[in-house]
Amino acid sequence: MLMKDKVAVVTGGSTGIGRASAILLAKEGAKVVIADINDAEAASAVEAIRSAGGTADYVHTDVSSDASVGALFAKVKELHGQFDVLANVAGAQRAGYIGDFKESDWDLLHNVNSKSMWLTAKHGVPLMRKGGSIINVASLAALKGGGGMTAYSSSKGAVFAFSRALAIEVAPNIRVNCLCPGWTDTPFNDPAIGLMWGGDKNAQNQTVKETIPLQRQAVPEEQAQALLFLASDMSSFMTNQTLVIDGGAL
Repeated sequence: MLMKDKVAVVTGGSTGIGRASAILLAKEGAKVVIADINDAEAASAVEAIRSAGGTADYVHTDVSSDASVGALFAKVKELHGQFDVLANVAGAQRAGYIGDFKESDWDLLHNVNSKSMWLTAKHGVPLMRKGGSIINVASLAALKGGGGMTAYSSSKGAVFAFSRALAIEVAPNIRVNCLCPGWTDTPFNDPAIGLMWGGDKNAQNQTVKETIPLQRQAVPEEQAQALLFLASDMSSFMTNQTLVIDGGAL
């Protein structure tokens, strides 16, 4: 087991890549704490882990709130004392062109996607064991722009830049790497599909087939495998790096 005797905190662990990552980390022996705002789906993820013989807890957490993130790590300390892995998967998606984009949506994306990285590091790093690993999930959009995605791209670009700076700040005791998924088949992408293809997922899949060398989207479990690599000792000499899992799109 790659994560035996480890404790992992997974934000956004109720659905999509976060859920797949939480389940895989638990399968590999980690005690998992899921932080999310989706209570029913998080409870389902916890039950899936426990029914498979793993250990999991859920803490309702708004990752854009200093007080809520502080309460999360107070609970982590109560449950486990210290922890080893921080997987920042929580995110928000909105799409729209510059002239039409709402200020409230801009603020939402930057609060959930990038401000959250600072807050989890602020409250989490003091509880992390030496040798810990932080994985900040950005996006291919952080590295490759697209029309209608300026707010999302800039919020994820901030994750990329923050991760590189944090890696220097917390070395050598804690490793920090950035995971940049490309198109992954989850409802998270519905706003972008709505803008670019009018909600027609068949049209989106055709574009993916024509523009991505592997001719398909990823599934969440494939991104989870990459996250597990960054969380585990398989990447023990890796920090301040960006792992792009995009089927060759970049």
